[in-house]
Amino acid sequence: QVQLVESGGGLVQAGGSLRLSCAASGSRFNIDVMAWYRQTPGKQREMVAAITSGGKINYTDSVKGRFTISRDNAKNMAYLQMNILKPEDTGVYYCNLKLLIGLNYWGQGTQVTVSS
Repeated sequence: QVQLVESGGGLVQAGGSLRLSCAASGSRFNIDVMAWYRQTPGKQREMVAAITSGGKINYTDSVKGRFTISRDNAKNMAYLQMNILKPEDTGVYYCNLKLLIGLNYWGQGTQVTVSS
């Protein structure tokens, strides 16, 4: 059973930083993509950043230059360094994992709140 556990969310003032971590366990298959999504009230869940096993990275436009995604393949960990946080970054952040065989998994989410 694949499990994803996020940590690192919290309350921060605008302009501040947070680092999210995602620990993946239980997979017998290689991980293809690890990604971070966020959901805010009234909006669809959106992809924030994604990184492939080969290191290819994508960001949504609103976080480019402020957020950095990274992963440790040996430890099955993914990270999201969030700098210069804005109130509009507030939401529940979810770790997502896609295996090479195509299966998709979600973490339970971690709340990020940015006060103005």
